[in-house]
Amino acid sequence: MNKTKVSIIGGSGYLAAELLRNLLSREDVEILRVSSKDHIGKNIGEVNRSFWGLSDIILEDIPPRECAAGADIVFLAMPHVITARVAMELFELDVRIIDLSGDFRLKKLSDYTRYYADQHPCPDRLGSFVYGMPELHAQQIKTAKHVANPGCFATCIATSLLPLANAGHMRKSAVRIVALTGSSGSGVHPQAGNHHAVRSNNLKAYKVFDHQHTPEILQTLTSAGAGEVKLDFVPVSAPLSRGMMSITQLDMPVGLSEDELREMYEAYYHDFPLISVLPKGIAPEVVAIKNSARIEIGIDISETHSDGSKTLCVTSVLDNLIKGGAGQAMQNFNLMTGHDNNYQLDSLGMWP
Repeated sequence: MNKTKVSIIGGSGYLAAELLRNLLSREDVEILRVSSKDHIGKNIGEVNRSFWGLSDIILEDIPPRECAAGADIVFLAMPHVITARVAMELFELDVRIIDLSGDFRLKKLSDYTRYYADQHPCPDRLGSFVYGMPELHAQQIKTAKHVANPGCFATCIATSLLPLANAGHMRKSAVRIVALTGSSGSGVHPQAGNHHAVRSNNLKAYKVFDHQHTPEILQTLTSAGAGEVKLDFVPVSAPLSRGMMSITQLDMPVGLSEDELREMYEAYYHDFPLISVLPKGIAPEVVAIKNSARIEIGIDISETHSDGSKTLCVTSVLDNLIKGGAGQAMQNFNLMTGHDNNYQLDSLGMWP
């Protein structure tokens, strides 16, 4: 069997752990190296205990080019800005890149400098990566050399609206979103606002109307066919370790029945078995998809308002570390290596 040779740069975080959880079980993959600036010299089982006794991989502090040497695909699993600087050392190599940071998702430098950092290390590369959302860009991902993996909120929210945008029902739409996320989305290093003592019995809105995934969501919906969308996005810190729910409200498109809407969603996601459009009366739940690459989407429509309009509410849930992160990176890996997007990602969620 010809194996795809893989390296990971940034190997000690939660996303790297999810990548390794998938890659270690694959007979068609050979992991060459895992580099890190933390836990140098330790076996991955010492850092991520679920791998204890399963692998002899050691975290190494080695230059990016050395880590990528001989690899077919390199995963970049580091914070933004740092990732772009590392990527600059790899661009001229004959290696494909899947980047899990936010450094190459956006096309406009003005969006990046507003939401991520004052400067981008290589602004000329913005727009050169294929945006790695299989439900929107599957064909481009298959042949891409460089793929930018989407953000967790952007994935949860955009997938709940792609069918509408694709059908031309999101022109000048006013979209209102509240989305809740688990603490693992903040990364492996604890911070004052996300450690257990203040998170476990708490709900807190943060970055109201100013979250960094806002321009990514708008960019994605525009790519799908939306136009002049007004987006109000309120993220909420939830007392979960992993999991995410977005609740999106907008005016129900005029002339579209509920049956037609559901048929539209089911048709759009027909070739994506990891996404379930739930029947009326069943609501998406985080526990149903936790620890899986699955998404559940629920559709509800209000009674007619006094002005004759109705409100459409689309609810979506996913695991922020898997479909919202490393699992989606594995979908991109699958497409880039000639497999279906859901190859070896069909595990069920863990209930309860």
